[in-house]
Amino acid sequence: MQVTYHGHSVIKVEANGKTILFDPFISGNGNTDLNADNVKADVILLTHGHNDHVGDTVDIAKRNDSQVVAPFELAEYLGSKGLNAHPMYIGGAHEFDFGKVKFTQAFHGSSYTEEDGTTVYTGMPTGILLTINGKTIFHAGDTGLFSDMKMIGELNDIDLAFLPIGDNFTMGPEDALIAAKWLAAKQVVPIHYNTFDLINQDGKSFAEQVEPGAGQALEVGESIDL
Repeated sequence: MQVTYHGHSVIKVEANGKTILFDPFISGNGNTDLNADNVKADVILLTHGHNDHVGDTVDIAKRNDSQVVAPFELAEYLGSKGLNAHPMYIGGAHEFDFGKVKFTQAFHGSSYTEEDGTTVYTGMPTGILLTINGKTIFHAGDTGLFSDMKMIGELNDIDLAFLPIGDNFTMGPEDALIAAKWLAAKQVVPIHYNTFDLINQDGKSFAEQVEPGAGQALEVGESIDL
């Protein structure tokens, strides 16, 4: 299984002949190596409804006939756009043909702003646990630090965790280091930083402080094999 970081919170997982995309914010993202016009995805997993996470989901999903998995209200909204959307919610798990997905809580907001400025409420924000071939990836989504991360770490053998470090809108590096300790993932990769000036951070410095040597700051387009 190959896992690739594509800037901001965009993660691609390739396993068992399937391509899975987390939060495909590509158009308008100056910190990605992807082109929204030719991205391929069998599955799109969405943590919440903010535009910098839903991103190009509608266009990608329509072009690829992708299955979209999202929190209930966001799935309902995307279903109204003609997408094949599977609704889930915090605490729920489901076995798909590509792997097992379980939604966790996150502390943030969730709404989508349409082109005309209309704001659509899209339910609770979430994190996502994805298990494929006995390996578990945790995408924390946008969140602040919360103590139940200890429980998530205790209940799940996490091989790879993606944690936001941008600060201002999410955890900053200091809180993300605590989250990394609580989650006890074998590898920890920072996300949601350096896309905008307001969330500029030193990902390598963060990774160097993750104990015990589990941190890795991926360059845009760089992959990890699990």
